[in-house]
Amino acid sequence: MAFSEIRYEVEDAVCTVTLHRPERLNAVTTRMLEELVAALDQADDDDAVRAVVVTGAGRAFCAGADLSGGGRTFDAEAQGAAERPEEHRDGGGLVTLRIYDMKKPVLAAVNGPAVGFGSTVLLPMDVRLASTAARFGFVFTRRGIVPESCSTWFLPRLVGMARAAEWMCTGRVFPAEEALAGGLVSRVVAPEALLPAARALAREIAAHTSPVAVALTRQMLWKLLGAEHPMEAHRLDSLGIYWTGRSADAREGVGAFLEKRPPRFPLSPSADMPPFYPWWSPRKFRP
Repeated sequence: MAFSEIRYEVEDAVCTVTLHRPERLNAVTTRMLEELVAALDQADDDDAVRAVVVTGAGRAFCAGADLSGGGRTFDAEAQGAAERPEEHRDGGGLVTLRIYDMKKPVLAAVNGPAVGFGSTVLLPMDVRLASTAARFGFVFTRRGIVPESCSTWFLPRLVGMARAAEWMCTGRVFPAEEALAGGLVSRVVAPEALLPAARALAREIAAHTSPVAVALTRQMLWKLLGAEHPMEAHRLDSLGIYWTGRSADAREGVGAFLEKRPPRFPLSPSADMPPFYPWWSPRKFRP
C-alpha cells in the first residue's frame, strides 16, 4: 500500500511511523486506519525492523476522529456501511488488535494532544513516552458515543478500574503529568527530547536483545494478563525456557556476555519462532 496519511521510515533497525495530517492535527480517517494496519503488517514481517516508534507530525499526536463530516461523523450507515450492525467492525479496534498481535515492541512518542483515538491507540503499545506538551482525553462520552479501539479492555488493565472509569466517564482532557502519575505513560520529557528518547530506547532493544526472545516475551506479557492462576505463567515460562534455552540465540547471548562483546543473535521471528508458538488460538480480527 502507498502511504499518503502516514510516513514510514526505517533507520538503525527502528521503524518510525508518523501520523501525517498536520493541517488537521493528525485527525484520523478511514484511510489512515487502513494505512496504519498496513504499516504494522510491513514492520512485523520485516526482520530488519526490531522495534516500532509511533508519533505525530506537527504540534499534535492525534486529535481523534476527523469531525469535518459534522454530526453524522460516527453514523456508520451515513458513511456507507452495508453490513448488519452485529457485523460492523470499529476501524480503530482493527488497529489496536493489530498492535496487540505484533511480534515487535511498539513504542509511542506522544508529542502533543492525543484525544479520542489518539489516546486509545496508545493502549496496546508497550512503552508510552510523552512530551510535556502532550494532553490526553478519552472524550467519547462528550461526543455522545462509547469508547472504541478495545479501550474498555486495555485501559483498566493498564491504570486500574477507578482511574479508567474517571477518565472515560468524564471524558475530560488531562495533562501529561496526570498521565504519568496514573501509569498511562512511563516518562514525560521536553518536546525536543521526546523522539530521540523513544528512538534510543528502541535502538537499545535492537542492539542488545534476541528478536525471538522479545517477540515471545511481549506476547507472554499480554496473553497472561487474563490468566486465572500464576501456574499458567509457570507452565508457559517452562515451555519457553525449554525451547529458547536450547536455541542458537541462547548460546550467542551467553557467549557474548562472557566474551564482553555485543551479541549477534542469528534467529529471526519470521523463520525461527519455537514450535509451541502461538500457544493461544488466534482470533480473526480483520473483516
